[in-house]
Amino acid sequence: MISENHSSPAICYGEILWDMLPDGPQPGGAPLNVAYHLNKLGVDTSIVSRIGNDANGDKLEALLDNWQIKKHMLQRDVTYPTSEVIARMNNGNEVSYEIVFPVAWDFINNVDEIKNQIKPSTYLIYGSLSSRHNTSRETLLKILECNAIKVFDINLRPPFVNRDLLETLLHKADIVKFNQAELEMAQSLFRGALGNEASQVKFIQHYFNVQEVIVTKGEFGASYYKNHEVYNAWGSEVKVKDTIGSGDAFLAAFIANHYLNNEPKTTIKNAVAMGAFIATKKGGCPEYRLSEYVNFKSKTF
Repeated sequence: MISENHSSPAICYGEILWDMLPDGPQPGGAPLNVAYHLNKLGVDTSIVSRIGNDANGDKLEALLDNWQIKKHMLQRDVTYPTSEVIARMNNGNEVSYEIVFPVAWDFINNVDEIKNQIKPSTYLIYGSLSSRHNTSRETLLKILECNAIKVFDINLRPPFVNRDLLETLLHKADIVKFNQAELEMAQSLFRGALGNEASQVKFIQHYFNVQEVIVTKGEFGASYYKNHEVYNAWGSEVKVKDTIGSGDAFLAAFIANHYLNNEPKTTIKNAVAMGAFIATKKGGCPEYRLSEYVNFKSKTF
């Protein structure tokens, strides 16, 4: 049994993997990316995932050690391999993915050990992709029964989109992050509002009883809807290396600011700045010093 003193303010659940890019492999998966940036921002973070008993798994585990991400809930699988995703660059900066199935993180288990690490103040960050197989899905649904601050990064990846599952995961959430395409897809799936963004978000808040909704807009910034207020942050023109993991970096900065109880306007502005900052670097988990981000933010935003 995992001891109680391993508890972290934030726990990221789901896929960790290698993005197989044209110029070489990069560590990735939204939960790993978010955990990496949360740690960089000073929020101690644990990861719940599963890797294969192979060299790729060994390398990911070594990175977690190097990055000081808590790995006591990282599992090993003797049957299925560590995940690889074939990433292709389109139109210069946009990325498309071929997500291999099945892999080790499809079989996350040990529900009780994970539950023991979750407190009411814990930020539990999860996405929809990690629920594509019934084993990891059932584990997630059981830990979502815990009292925690549940942050749902929609992260829809066709063909792994299931209306009933998405509805269940949305009903569990306290904070939900959409991009514009995902917000539109949710309206279509649940017969929501056909009007502007504000009406679409209002539908999500009412239908799923979730009061905090984030909508990211790439280079155009993001909006944060909290209860009956909206806070906007505009993007800024930057020299983009790639967009891999920039949304995950955005979410990490949002959670870090939320954890510090910063003003909503500050929270969304800092999150947009972090997403832009990581877009100027290669990969989802690039090496950087916190002072670089602070300097970038002050000059660019």
